[in-house]
Amino acid sequence: MSYENLSGRTAVVTGAASGIGEAVALQLAAQGARVALLARRADRLDAVVEKIRADGGRALAVTADVTDDASVAAARELVHETFGAVDLVVNNAGVMLPNPVGAGRLDEWQRMLDTNVTGVLRIIRAFTADLVATATEGRTADLVNVSSIGAHVPFPDYAVYGATKAAVTYLSQSLRTEFGPRDVRVTNIEPGLTDTELKTHVDSAELAGQLDGMFDAIGGLAAAEVADVVAYVTSRPRHVNLRQIVVLPTRQA
Repeated sequence: MSYENLSGRTAVVTGAASGIGEAVALQLAAQGARVALLARRADRLDAVVEKIRADGGRALAVTADVTDDASVAAARELVHETFGAVDLVVNNAGVMLPNPVGAGRLDEWQRMLDTNVTGVLRIIRAFTADLVATATEGRTADLVNVSSIGAHVPFPDYAVYGATKAAVTYLSQSLRTEFGPRDVRVTNIEPGLTDTELKTHVDSAELAGQLDGMFDAIGGLAAAEVADVVAYVTSRPRHVNLRQIVVLPTRQA
């Protein structure tokens, strides 16, 4: 799809080395936005940036870790030096590490909280001033948070992951009371089963098998299909906020 009024926007996309983040970066760049791609894997980022540039787009690879304050601050400085102020932020970085709560996997809990919740907050803190200034100037400003259907629908052994995504969904809802009056849009997107690298993080053979079975039975969304939703919502007229979108494969009831 073509969304012409994304041309000239300046976007930051986290978790942009693969999956939904990569697809969002490719989609926004194809529509004429300047895109800063943030992720930890420099080699993967460079490959995506080269792909964008080969297609005539403008992109910047920013090796950054959303769980680290100094890394996020340095990322912001590099983005500002290269592209100036940002008017579109896509909080997509996330990890999914399912196990029974009874397994007591504190390491997994902490990693999910640091990435999926505090990481989102760090990025918001880094770019709020940009978004507010953009809106004050009468231009479109967007914050998009990628949550999950797991924020609402409980899946066995995904309790902590689901809780982190419920936190993102609530955060998006609450932030509208702060950002909306300042003309900054906040959109929360909750994908269902989507074919990304998240499933490769699952260290339980049983749970990995269950996930594969769901893909076989339901069929997952492609990352590019979720990215199209991001492009659609951020290309609406600036007074229109599509605030909450659940996007599922049709067979995922």
